[in-house]
Amino acid sequence: MNRLRDRLILLFLAATLVPLGLTFWMTTSLLEHSLTYASTRELDEISKSLEQTAREFYHQARENLKNSIDAGRVEAQRHKAPFTGAMLEFAESREPERFLISGRDGDEIELLRKHGAEVWRFSQKLGGPGLNRVAAQYARAREIVEEARGRDLRRGFTYTYIALSAVIWFGALALLIYSAHRISRPIQDLTAGLQRVAAGDLDVRIANPRSDEVGRAIDAFHHMADEMKRSRERLVYLTRIASWQTLARKMAHEVKNSLTPIRLTMEEIGARFRDPFLEQASQIVVDEVGSLERRVRAFSEFAAEPPVRPEALAVNALVEERIALLGVAHPDVRYSVRLAEGLPPVMADADLLKGMLTNLLENAAHAAGANGVVQVATLAAAGNVAIEVHDSGPGLSEQVRQSLFEPTISFKKGGMGLGLSIARRSALLLGGDIVLVRGELGGAGFRITLPAE
Repeated sequence: MNRLRDRLILLFLAATLVPLGLTFWMTTSLLEHSLTYASTRELDEISKSLEQTAREFYHQARENLKNSIDAGRVEAQRHKAPFTGAMLEFAESREPERFLISGRDGDEIELLRKHGAEVWRFSQKLGGPGLNRVAAQYARAREIVEEARGRDLRRGFTYTYIALSAVIWFGALALLIYSAHRISRPIQDLTAGLQRVAAGDLDVRIANPRSDEVGRAIDAFHHMADEMKRSRERLVYLTRIASWQTLARKMAHEVKNSLTPIRLTMEEIGARFRDPFLEQASQIVVDEVGSLERRVRAFSEFAAEPPVRPEALAVNALVEERIALLGVAHPDVRYSVRLAEGLPPVMADADLLKGMLTNLLENAAHAAGANGVVQVATLAAAGNVAIEVHDSGPGLSEQVRQSLFEPTISFKKGGMGLGLSIARRSALLLGGDIVLVRGELGGAGFRITLPAE
């Protein structure tokens, strides 16, 4: 369950529904209040009252006209055939009499009566506005009322407001869900990555296109996984080295016990017998026994835990000192030095660091051979100080790369097979490491990394 996203959604609901409801109540209240003054209800009542008044006025005018005719105050206008217009229509009808509204604004009332073949016309002016004008105003008022009823402004406005508010609210909700998903998705991925790391998978990585706090948390997770992976590799390596140390200690003790009487016996044979063949044979055996004893001493040193006395050391000065010392032993090798300026000192044991540099420089000189090149560079890297050693030799095969730092027994002249193993163990004891890097001169390349002070 995505609890963070759900909490964000619930927070949005709580933060928007209450003010939205309050806004809706206030708006509808104000709308009801404002529309009360602009309502067509009064207009409807006035128009109906006007209609009733006009009808009563019309009937009163008819009665007045009849009374005036009966009293002889209105004279008849006599018309004979042929008739036209309203008079023709009346003459053809069966009505004995008919009232008509005439005049410019309907301000005159007429009475038509049949007298044999004639039609008598009586007319009288109306007081006040004409009935045609009253009728037009009444018709316009009714038109407005009917249009308002058809639109139902209050209900239409309310529904429109509700629909608009709902669209805006659901749009905001959709935007929040999308934003909550974008926010919580990396956290979900980070949680899943932590679970995989806890299960032992230190190679897990999370896509991180973000630069905010979540992105920095993912970067920190990647850094943590890298450090844990390196720490596990170092622990595994040191565990294997410890196993080799135990084996080396036992083997050195046993071999030393066997080599000593062999060497003493051959020296005694060479001293007693003056036979040239025996002297030569005993000398060969003594030399080989001496070589084996040197290897035994190397294994004894490998088995021993070296003392570590860290102090602040200037890396550039130490590198120059080692190159000056070893350059004399390899005059046919050209050394290229590239030292970074302003390097902070490193916390390291001077003897251990000198031993690491000596081993790498000696190996590089042997690999480069006569007229070869050995390149040494120092640089600062992420709070550490690095020393790189490159040679122009033939490089390393894939098989050699896989077991490069593993303790082995070497039978080449002067080689013990333990130099790189001892060097890397020393680097790990100092809080750093030695790794293989791409050679810049076509041969092998190594990098010593040590923590800055």
